[in-house]
Amino acid sequence: MATQLANELVEAADEMTLAKTIARYGRVDLLCIDELGYMQLDRRGAELLFQVLTEREEKASVAIASNESFGGWTKTFTDPRLCAAIVDRLTFGGTILETGTDSYRLAQATRQRTT
Repeated sequence: MATQLANELVEAADEMTLAKTIARYGRVDLLCIDELGYMQLDRRGAELLFQVLTEREEKASVAIASNESFGGWTKTFTDPRLCAAIVDRLTFGGTILETGTDSYRLAQATRQRTT
């Protein structure tokens, strides 16, 4: 979850282990971040998340799950320049898959009730 990652990075910075934590996230083959765009991140957490994405840029894959369009990410990343930089990092050379606006969980629950 995006907020948990941001919180972990803030704690690592406070404990003077940020470089080690960023390096750990830089080494995994695929970093999956869920619920990006769901909750607002404070400036410090957003900046630290940017550092992780920069560390991984053009080296390793990142998968993002979000129910918000890129235009709505300004609610999550309140600094417009930081938001643009994050979107740039994630979309450059990437593949964007839009699955629509229907809830997968709601569809599953509806199907289960009708069977």
